[in-house]
Amino acid sequence: MTTPRQNQLLALLLKRGQTQVQDIAQELGASLATVRRDLTGLEAQGRVERLHGAAQIASAAREEVAFAARESVNARAKRTIAATAFGAVKPGATVFLDASTTVLQLVRHIIAMDQPIKVFTNSLRVAQELALVSHVDLSLIGGRVREENLSMVGPLACAALNNLWIDQLFLGATAIDNEGTLSSVDADEPAVNATMMARAAETFILADSSKFEKRATHAVTTLREGHRLITDLPPPPAFAAHAKRAEISLTIANSADT
Repeated sequence: MTTPRQNQLLALLLKRGQTQVQDIAQELGASLATVRRDLTGLEAQGRVERLHGAAQIASAAREEVAFAARESVNARAKRTIAATAFGAVKPGATVFLDASTTVLQLVRHIIAMDQPIKVFTNSLRVAQELALVSHVDLSLIGGRVREENLSMVGPLACAALNNLWIDQLFLGATAIDNEGTLSSVDADEPAVNATMMARAAETFILADSSKFEKRATHAVTTLREGHRLITDLPPPPAFAAHAKRAEISLTIANSADT
């Protein structure tokens, strides 16, 4: 287990790379002694490497630490969204779960359900969570492993998706602009996500409020009539106006569901 301050420290090292201990202490508003204790604990866990008055993320732990850091951001909002999304899951349906940290929160509800469900995913993390769950018929599609979130992307993933019909897709989002366009930082992810949406009878976008009014490098698709967006707070007025015109279903998650 890591403390909130240690999580901040890890996030700082992920962002900056090798960083002097004195700079870490200044950034976190902590004493040098406190930072050194935190680094000693994180080094014992194999998460950081210390070298000559500086520290960096251990190379073998980089992907795990990166995912954990993303999972901890807006964690309460993600749990609230996932709980609301679970209310839409149909027992016996064929669902597709992507590799986002918000969808991973939904996985924990699926584990607790008492009815059979068929799950396809492109996420190694989701597959690990569901592999031994008796009421889940699980399939993991192939593709190139994207290191940032351990997802399967690229042409092989698209080819696998083109052989599927999905009842319900639950998809996270990196960025959503005011015109309803989803975008990603990864060049291969948009084609995979767009193919998921094309093969799904119902698409649910699970996105916390920090994802609005943003654009990443690579466009995925533009939300349209019939798409369902679940978020934690009312979206910006410009997006809300677009959603109404485009007849996008918008749900504000209820924290009482968590």
